[in-house]
Amino acid sequence: MNMPVLDRKPDPSAQPGRGAETHLGFIDCDVHPYVKGPNDFDPFLSKRWLAHKQTIGGRTRQGLAKTSMYPRMSPGAGMRMDSWPKNGAHPGSDLPMMQQQLLDLFDVAYGLLAPLVGGAGGERNVEFGAAMATAVNEWQLAQWCDPDPRLLGAIQVNIEWTESAIAEIEKRAGDRRFAQVNIPPRGLEPLGRRRYWPILQACAANDLPVSLHLGGTSGHASTGGGWPSFYHEEHPSYVQTMQTLVTSLVCEGVFEQIPNLKIVLVEGGFAWLPALCWRLDQHWKRLKQEVPHLKRSPSEYVHDHVWVTTQPIEEPERPEDMLATLDWIGPDRVMFSTDYPHWDQDDPRYAFKIPLPDDWKRKIYRDNARALYRLD
Repeated sequence: MNMPVLDRKPDPSAQPGRGAETHLGFIDCDVHPYVKGPNDFDPFLSKRWLAHKQTIGGRTRQGLAKTSMYPRMSPGAGMRMDSWPKNGAHPGSDLPMMQQQLLDLFDVAYGLLAPLVGGAGGERNVEFGAAMATAVNEWQLAQWCDPDPRLLGAIQVNIEWTESAIAEIEKRAGDRRFAQVNIPPRGLEPLGRRRYWPILQACAANDLPVSLHLGGTSGHASTGGGWPSFYHEEHPSYVQTMQTLVTSLVCEGVFEQIPNLKIVLVEGGFAWLPALCWRLDQHWKRLKQEVPHLKRSPSEYVHDHVWVTTQPIEEPERPEDMLATLDWIGPDRVMFSTDYPHWDQDDPRYAFKIPLPDDWKRKIYRDNARALYRLD
């Protein structure tokens, strides 16, 4: 069964499926804002870094720097057909259109921004990367959060320069226009390594969840066996990134060391999580001597510290398997997301093909995000 692709504006008068009354007023945990043009960040750069950008430019760790993430995404940068503004700007760059197609249409309570622009996290020159992170953060406030307070920013950092990342986190901490810290999942090393602990500690100390949105430009191949030939291979391989993240954070003892750390896995699916935890638990029983810093089973750490977003929702052949998967993860650890304005985004009215219990729907569509991000 294929998920519906929104290549046209949804009809608010359409008859929703069972339980779709919950779709109004939801909290969207994955909204992508884009720039109208390459100079949108210039007002937020110092003279030094503006000159650097204009003369030298960025040096991403991605090998094919002039293309979309390899293999190239679908034509139109993977966007909804109807999300292109009439003026030819990039989808997701027009706030009135975002309001019309998402925020106002569904009376969205909050939309959590997930900028995939600026290249701060994948920049080889970490000083320039830090400057771009600051510029993207200021851009979020000026272009999105201040004009529409329903939109909440994600603090961008370059995790390969620890001091600058911590400074940016502490600078934004307490600003309720930001809801979380965004860290690219593909760094130079797995995120659980000790070199990244001070950054994760700063997030936890400031009660800021860490958003790990799939993708990133580490310079490494997207799979453990090298670069795939097709985007059809690339897209499922994102799950491997998420599995590596969870395994690294658990096995390195991050959650034992930072007990109040909150991790959100965005746009990486979630049906794989139970099987990964079963395997981790099985091997932990035999390998406890190697990881004495783990005081509990891996699945316990995951249950306590990891949240997932819904899009893309895997669709098993037996719909009841979806309920079992959500039950294992915990309906209090799942949060709804649309992935607007991407081509495979989810319409909240039709996202789940099987009726959910009413209390689960309230948690997934609203309550879990409201509690995690303190949105009262």
